[in-house]
Amino acid sequence: MNVLVSVASKHGATAEIADHVGEVLRRRGFETTVLHPEQVGSVENYDAVVLGSAVYAGHWLKEAKDLAAGIADSHPLPLVWLMSSGPVGVPLKPDEDPVDVAGLVESTRALEHTVFAGKIDKSKLSFGERAVAGALRVPEGDYRDWDSITIWAGTIADILDAEMPALQDP
Repeated sequence: MNVLVSVASKHGATAEIADHVGEVLRRRGFETTVLHPEQVGSVENYDAVVLGSAVYAGHWLKEAKDLAAGIADSHPLPLVWLMSSGPVGVPLKPDEDPVDVAGLVESTRALEHTVFAGKIDKSKLSFGERAVAGALRVPEGDYRDWDSITIWAGTIADILDAEMPALQDP
C-alpha cells in the first residue's frame, strides 16, 4: 500500500511532524513517501494521503489547500487524513477547532482532521512575524507532543491494515 505524507511548513516544524508520521508508517510496513505539497504532481498512485499544514491566523498555507483541491478532484479518492499544526502556549487546545478546514474535510472526504500543538522559534521568524508574535504575546517554545503524534500515526496504520484487503480486491 502506497501512502503519501505531505505538509506545508513555513519554518520547518510541521515538516518535522510529517517526517515522523512517515517514519511510523514505514516501520509498520507501508511504502511511504514524504513530499512538500508543491512536489506532488498527482495522488493517483497513492492509496492513502496524510495531508497537513502549519496554521497561521486559523488558516492553512496555500500550497496545502491547493493539494487538497487536487485530492478532491482525483478519482478514486484515496483514504485521507488531515492534520494541522500551530497552536502554541497554554492552554494548547482551545475549546473550538482553531483551524478553518471544514470545507477541506468535506471535499477530500477526510476520515479525520486533528490539530497538534506547534513550535515557535522566534529566531526563524521574519521581522514582521516577530512583531505580530510579540503583539499577540505568542510564547516561544516547542509544544509538539511526539507521543500523541506517534499514537495518531499508529492509528492511521491500524486503519490501513484493516482496509488493505478491500483495496487489493479487483
